[in-house]
Amino acid sequence: MTDQIRPQPGIMDIELYVGGASKVEGVGEVVKLSSNENPYGAGEAAREAYGRAVYDLHRYPSTDHAELREAIGAQHGLDPARIICGVGSDEILTLVAQAYVGPGDEVIYTEHGFSMYPIIAKMVGATPVKVAERERVVDVDAILDACTDKTRIVFIANPANPTGTMIGGNAVARLASGLPEQCILVLDGAYAEFVEGYDGGARLVDRQPNVVMTRTFSKIYGLGGLRIGWGYAQQEIIDVLNRVRQPFNLSNTQLAVAEAAMKDQAHVTRTREANSRLRAWLAEALAEHGVPSDTSCANFILARFADADEAQACDAYLKSQGLIVRQTAGYGLAHCLRITIGDESACRQVAHAIGRFKEGAR
Repeated sequence: MTDQIRPQPGIMDIELYVGGASKVEGVGEVVKLSSNENPYGAGEAAREAYGRAVYDLHRYPSTDHAELREAIGAQHGLDPARIICGVGSDEILTLVAQAYVGPGDEVIYTEHGFSMYPIIAKMVGATPVKVAERERVVDVDAILDACTDKTRIVFIANPANPTGTMIGGNAVARLASGLPEQCILVLDGAYAEFVEGYDGGARLVDRQPNVVMTRTFSKIYGLGGLRIGWGYAQQEIIDVLNRVRQPFNLSNTQLAVAEAAMKDQAHVTRTREANSRLRAWLAEALAEHGVPSDTSCANFILARFADADEAQACDAYLKSQGLIVRQTAGYGLAHCLRITIGDESACRQVAHAIGRFKEGAR
């Protein structure tokens, strides 16, 4: 490699994203609670669609994703023309940055926000600006105070990852209205479906020209292995994003399975109800062992320990028991562990193991 072949500014500053672990050396069978996956998997309709998709493997997919956009629009009461589909919601987040941000610009995210936000900013040569939260909750006033004439995007997840906390609709609307006129608010709704009756910001998108909402099929729909997401915005923004989107970014298989999953809302309801029940149970069980957590609105809880050493020791003990959770030191939460809400057996196992750890087991 010569000195003349150089990556774009900011790229070499990116720290590689590290996903949740899926195995433990020396342990045969593990319970994975590190990636916020749906423990019940995909619904029956999605699995059947996947089986049928093998007959179209030789065909190029559509470039306009019309059938999937129609299904999403019908379910959520949205204009299909203002929906864009991508390789997970991550691609939609990246497209927004590619289209509207460049060197010299600033991208705001919050101190415990999803780690892809600063990566995306650096990817396009922009400066990521981290803003403090208030007790692990997005602070609207702090974000507005941090905005400058260079601010182009504000990323927030609502509910947030890895904290599980969320802010109300009035606070989100105040944030959108208070941003500089050149700034886009991106509402990452990866966990929106776990909050019954929550639209993820869709109605705000209809009222505000500077808001983009993103959603994913990776969480409640149980399709993390297929990587499918979508976004919703005003027509002017969608038209821009479609100009930088790869035409064949989603395969026939992804499109067919996602459409079937969107139409199978019974599976979504079952998952949400089970998650809500077990999330409350696990949070209470851990609190009884002296491990508190904030009220979570997602499919995980952020368990807080006395300090980083105790969190690391607990993580090591859980691994020895075949239980994999997520360390959150990279999110500025070294004293915490993020625990996905699994099925009932998994929740009872992790609660029992943490109880034993707190009693002195090592």
